[in-house]
Amino acid sequence: MKLETFTYSAHEGWSVESLPALDSDHTLVVVFGSADWADGHEAFEHLAAAFPQSHIVGCSTAGEIFGTHLADSSLSVAAAQFEHGTSVASAAARVSSQEDSFDAGQALARQLEQPSLRAVLLFSDGLNVNGSELVRGLNSVLSSHVVVTGGLAGDGSRFKRTWVVNNGTPQTNLVVAAGLYGDQVFVGHGSKGGWDNFGPERRITRSQGNILFELDGRPALELYKEYLGELADGLPATGLLFPLALRSDSSDEKNLVRTILAVDEATQSLTFAGDVPQGALARLMRANFDRLIDGASEAAELAGGSDATATDDEDTLAIAISCVGRRLVLGQRAEEEIEATLDVLPRRTRQIGFYSYGEIAPYMHGQCDLHNQTMTLTTIREQAAAA
Repeated sequence: MKLETFTYSAHEGWSVESLPALDSDHTLVVVFGSADWADGHEAFEHLAAAFPQSHIVGCSTAGEIFGTHLADSSLSVAAAQFEHGTSVASAAARVSSQEDSFDAGQALARQLEQPSLRAVLLFSDGLNVNGSELVRGLNSVLSSHVVVTGGLAGDGSRFKRTWVVNNGTPQTNLVVAAGLYGDQVFVGHGSKGGWDNFGPERRITRSQGNILFELDGRPALELYKEYLGELADGLPATGLLFPLALRSDSSDEKNLVRTILAVDEATQSLTFAGDVPQGALARLMRANFDRLIDGASEAAELAGGSDATATDDEDTLAIAISCVGRRLVLGQRAEEEIEATLDVLPRRTRQIGFYSYGEIAPYMHGQCDLHNQTMTLTTIREQAAAA
């Protein structure tokens, strides 16, 4: 696999003198960029012109990751040309509202499904999608042996408008995916949080999809505001500092975390990035700085740091997707978590990524889940077939 990573900034232009000559129908180009560029930018035209045969996917962000650096108003780009039989395909599905999420997941999976499919890299509109239903649609079609990772596009802490890249241009109300095929591509994944539990565990007594109405029979927004105190005036953005941990019952060891997308004063409800099932147990969480950074290291260890078959002769692409809530909590320390991932990954790893409204990866193994408030790592490398 030939791999190049590079950036674009509004002030300095491209970080390379010319875009790498890696265009082919087996080239994957991944791009993450400023949400402000939803209506297009000349940088996308440059990419489309340089990679007309390639499969270009990506999305808007709440911050762009490049190596160990975090930026805004930029593009972070990786171009990977596979050389050992790995093939690439891309697909897109429209999501006009959250009700389209399950069907969009199924549509993407059906476009990409083949016996040789090994992995799917997925990027979704971050506001008009129920992430839980989206992955449920994918999982209803794809084998559990197919690794599905990715994330929901971001718009800083504004929650107004997000985009994904389709056919080389930013578009709204869309989900895009790239499929990787063949026996020579190796895709690792890891997802970890690092938040502390806060307050008692409560039963979800009324919800509908990703909308939470009541906890222990009390209006959800009213109860949530009690915990936030003076921070309640800044909802929904301040809700990112206090995510919700869910589990199906008291014996369930699998905790999924949910982030607030919107509040409704009239119904006293909270809308989350994924489902909050009625009857499930829920508990607020709050930040522990050191544990958040340790969580990033653990995600990298799962994704590729412990890969005994990787060698220092192979380039590895790492895609780091961390939740916008983690960035808001870590503040000036945010770069520490993206430094922590590269400290663990193989020496010839190049990292790009973004801060998201939701992360998609298997919990540990098997089919994918929607996560919030995690650092989720995907590693991609290609290995020549044994002689």
